[in-house]
Amino acid sequence: MTLSSHASKRVSPPFRADQVGSLLRPERLKQARAMKAAGAISADQLRQIEDEEIKRIIAIQKEIGLQSVTDGEFRRAWWHFDFLEGLDGVEPFAADHGIQFHQVQTGSRGIRVTGKLGFTHHPMLEHFAFLKSLTGDATAKMTIPSPSMLHFRGTIAHPAYDDTALFFHDLAQAYKQAIRAFYDAGCRYLQLDDTSWAYFCSTEQVAMLRAKGQDPEQLKRLYAQTINEAVADRPDDLTITMHICRGNFRSTWIASGGYEPVAEMLFGGLDIDGFFLEYDSERAGGFEPLRFVKRPDLRIVLGLVTSKFGELEDPDTIKRRIDEAARYVPMNQLCLSPQCGFASTEEGNLLSEEQQWSKLRHVVKIAEDVWK
Repeated sequence: MTLSSHASKRVSPPFRADQVGSLLRPERLKQARAMKAAGAISADQLRQIEDEEIKRIIAIQKEIGLQSVTDGEFRRAWWHFDFLEGLDGVEPFAADHGIQFHQVQTGSRGIRVTGKLGFTHHPMLEHFAFLKSLTGDATAKMTIPSPSMLHFRGTIAHPAYDDTALFFHDLAQAYKQAIRAFYDAGCRYLQLDDTSWAYFCSTEQVAMLRAKGQDPEQLKRLYAQTINEAVADRPDDLTITMHICRGNFRSTWIASGGYEPVAEMLFGGLDIDGFFLEYDSERAGGFEPLRFVKRPDLRIVLGLVTSKFGELEDPDTIKRRIDEAARYVPMNQLCLSPQCGFASTEEGNLLSEEQQWSKLRHVVKIAEDVWK
């Protein structure tokens, strides 16, 4: 493997060994959430259990050697809906059906825009503050859905926004407010999770978008413009990354296809500091789209270790694949992580908690070997 003298341990995010964010919910937490839903315990009692479990997993992440630490999204049911519902002008509703994955469907839940978008008094600011208070010398990482997801997964109730341009303008401003609020709360590592870009890589999903009367090329431009407006003028010491996800529910998926259809716009058009890319299966295609990475400050986190199953990958195979990616992006711009979180929804993927920690230890050990 060809390593430069600059391909060493990073002191700022994203780190050589990193993680996407969500972690398997322990059975104790699942039971507590069910009891709260049934009225058997109070919100304060549930919060106490969440606090205790988050403290526990923070300690494990630090012991493993991860430099970025999350709360596992333990206070959420979904990776995106819980955050988006907290925006001004957005409401949840009982959907007719869930999101269709490969041979399985999620629970039914939906969101709709009913008023002017904004960001005030969001509960996840307190969630982050709790995480930040416990991380010590590790970096507290906050994960939220990309602004694209409100349009991609939500509906707009008439007459909230009959003006499409105004909707995306207000969406960008709401996210700009959110980014500033998290920064003021001490966040220096913020991740935007986004499934839309992977859908644009899927022939099947693009056909479905067109069948709904949507223009994928126009959506790409609108989403890119909105993201760039949202992150513009951010503080210099705030790192913002994006995770491009192909779907992650109960160890299954939605989209297939390499990054070629979006690579030039993603790597050359988005003002993002780093990308977490799923590369754990043949569905992701090859590394050739990484040739569009031209910025020397852009970090690419290779998701070569799957979070969907517990078996550990052969470390030599992972190292060879990192070396293959380095043909297109200098080694000092590369990092390693699992391809996704372990529990994008509270149900979680089909592996044990111990297998989850083994996966993350595996990432750390391989990264230590590669970037000495």
